[in-house]
Amino acid sequence: MLNLLHVEVCQNVGSLLTEFDIKKLVQTEFDSLEEIILNKPLLSENFSTDALKTHVQSIYCSCEQEQGIHVKLLKETIIKIYVYRLNQEDIAIETIHKDGEEISAAAHWMLPSDKFFGLWENLFYDPGVKEKLVNFVETAMVYSERQVNPHIISWNKVILLHGPPGTGKTSLCKALAQKITIRLGHKFTRGELIEINSHSLFSKWFSESGKLVMNIFNEIKILLQDPKALIFILIDEIESLAHARKACTTGSEPSDSIRVVNALLTQLDNIKQFPNVLILTTSNLTEVIDVAFVDRADIKLYISLPNEQAIYSIYSNCVEELMRTNFIRPEKIHDMEYLKRLNYEENSESKNSLTLYQLSCKSINMSGRTLKKIPFLAHALYNQARECSLHEFLMAMNFAIQWQTENSLK
Repeated sequence: MLNLLHVEVCQNVGSLLTEFDIKKLVQTEFDSLEEIILNKPLLSENFSTDALKTHVQSIYCSCEQEQGIHVKLLKETIIKIYVYRLNQEDIAIETIHKDGEEISAAAHWMLPSDKFFGLWENLFYDPGVKEKLVNFVETAMVYSERQVNPHIISWNKVILLHGPPGTGKTSLCKALAQKITIRLGHKFTRGELIEINSHSLFSKWFSESGKLVMNIFNEIKILLQDPKALIFILIDEIESLAHARKACTTGSEPSDSIRVVNALLTQLDNIKQFPNVLILTTSNLTEVIDVAFVDRADIKLYISLPNEQAIYSIYSNCVEELMRTNFIRPEKIHDMEYLKRLNYEENSESKNSLTLYQLSCKSINMSGRTLKKIPFLAHALYNQARECSLHEFLMAMNFAIQWQTENSLK
């Protein structure tokens, strides 16, 4: 049963209404609806009132207990509304001065950012992956807020996402930072995402990389002084900074690697005392990460290659986008729940959706990055029509999947 409905409302940048007024408009809209759509944005053109169309860009609803798409609104449903505006600032590049030169140390986004708008709902994983991450972060923040003694219950606010390349680990970290900034908007006035450029540290000043790591974190500590700012630190391919020290002691790695790992671990231990910080890390090669870092990660989540259900969601999303942009003539694509209820039997309603499901099964073992290229390849290699039917495009996708399989590097 649906108990708590999370409703994220993106207010137009030029709107002058208060948060209270926006919530009233949204609540009125929901009172007139018998059911809602979960996990898909409701855009302004679909709103029933002119006021909502004028002041709200989109509404996104989600619920942990419900996996369906169309959900009836019940009297006992608790609706929690989060109102936010997108920050339109461009990415900032943070630099560190070293011997008269500037080193590109990190990329810096102000959140919620228009650059990440829609990213969360366009990432598809096994059921529960995204919900686990949100629950972890919210729990970590509540523990900090209530000042739970870290000497009794240990948590470091460190997340490690690991798995094959191309599964969207970095994108998921960015989307999570955006999501949490929206959800905790009542506690923090903004979020800030700092993506550390670990590769440039080694390539530019390898011999002093340990000091540069400390310098970066010293700059971050300045940002953490503002209790109203929620700071996310993203370290992509963490193995480049937290390389196992055991390899260094055997002589197969330079001794500077030991200093880098020591510096990183020290800084992580120092900043975990701040209640407004979260460390997001990714890795393709967990076997080479230092054991001490792995031990500090509170949650280690394996991000696998998409299964057929996730692939179906990715492909459906791509097809709907091509319908929106008039490459494919609009036709109904059913969700997986509908196909399951039919026991995957074909009829006039389900034919195209079943074909798309069959294509999803043929695409097992492809990364999310590759899957999102298939529709482009279908157009580029097999169907250059400015507009076509869904059936024609699915045939082209079938050829593109076969071409990708035959031409992938082993």
